[in-house]
Amino acid sequence: MKKRMIADLILLSVALIWGTTFVVVQNAIAILPPYTFNGIRFSIASILLLLYILMKNRKGVVDLGKKGWRSGIILGIFLFGGYAFQTIGLVYTTAAKAGFITGLSVVLVPLFSIFLLKILPKWPTILGVSLATIGLYLMTMIEGGRFAWGDTLVFLCAIFFALHIVFMGRFAPQYETLPLAWIQITTVALLNGIMMFFFDDFEQLSFHNFIQKDVLIAILITSLFATVFAYVAQTTFQSYTTPTRVAIIFAMEPVFAAITSYIVHDEVMNHWTIIGGLLIFIGMIMVELPKDLFQSFFQLIKRKGRVS
Repeated sequence: MKKRMIADLILLSVALIWGTTFVVVQNAIAILPPYTFNGIRFSIASILLLLYILMKNRKGVVDLGKKGWRSGIILGIFLFGGYAFQTIGLVYTTAAKAGFITGLSVVLVPLFSIFLLKILPKWPTILGVSLATIGLYLMTMIEGGRFAWGDTLVFLCAIFFALHIVFMGRFAPQYETLPLAWIQITTVALLNGIMMFFFDDFEQLSFHNFIQKDVLIAILITSLFATVFAYVAQTTFQSYTTPTRVAIIFAMEPVFAAITSYIVHDEVMNHWTIIGGLLIFIGMIMVELPKDLFQSFFQLIKRKGRVS
């Protein structure tokens, strides 16, 4: 029980860190260009994770072979797309909305699984996807009548993250977790380095900008805590708790994003955004919770109905 409680608290801290990154990244990219920021973030994360792997395994990094490297690079490309669209999207939308729209990646996974893995979703998943879709409409379309540019970019981010989750489910069981994670993170760092030369404004790349407080805080939080600590915490503590608890804990990420956005930027969500965010949150929970949990719940209701 004590191990489970500690695991839940540590995983909750991961969700909290992920939630806060929306605000801190938004602050940083007001100073540094997006690809430059992500390049620095993932380069540092790559070095730190490599050092952790070497400390943990004195024999050196486990060689995953050509197939392992290919799998890691493919996953890294999806991860790069997700973070690139999310970071650029944060220039044009609020951190709170970005948090909830990014959370749609969980809801999109069953849809991609139909076409890519030929896995048909159960009814709780279908209901969860439907609720999340309504929530997205209420959050983004009601007032403006169209998808804002920033919301569109973050939705593309959710698509890439969903594809990453689907392919991670296919590749991850075949290889050791941390070496595979390192290949992905290194791929993201390299791709951002390439894109930086083509798209970022070099006039923003001054030493003065690099040492700004918001930039340094964002790099520290995103590279050390949101990436290295998060990966290590997941691989270490997820086995001590239940999948149901993990699903609910990680679904808190957009909620933490909204709370952080309110505290730091005084962002107040209108009632449509709140309702939309709530529907997305419920949809995420319904998609992630084990299907037998719903069956047990309704069987219990039926039994009580018979008794009464």
